[in-house]
Amino acid sequence: METRPRLHIDRGQPLQAGRASPPAREPARALPGHPADGWVRVSRETKGRKGKGVTLVSGLRMAPEQLEELCRALKQRCGAGGGVKAGIIEVQGDHREVVLAELQARGFKAKLAGG
Repeated sequence: METRPRLHIDRGQPLQAGRASPPAREPARALPGHPADGWVRVSRETKGRKGKGVTLVSGLRMAPEQLEELCRALKQRCGAGGGVKAGIIEVQGDHREVVLAELQARGFKAKLAGG
């Protein structure tokens, strides 16, 4: 019976004897449709939410813990629910103006995006 070397799942390279190497970290990239120009974009979206609108905050380059903390503060300011998904803060309801004002007060370079 022939034994083949075990390969790393992500990279297809041989594993070291007895231990798996961690996958290489990629540098931070802009999310599709969101350029990495330093602007924080505040937009509204209803797609895929059965007509319910949410306010999206994208373009924040922060650690996940800091994103959660900012999300919590924005939700309290708006009196709404929400969360963080894929590095984008979602606040339930149309709170673009309130979120924009809060971000600018905290020193972010923010603007409204979308129609």
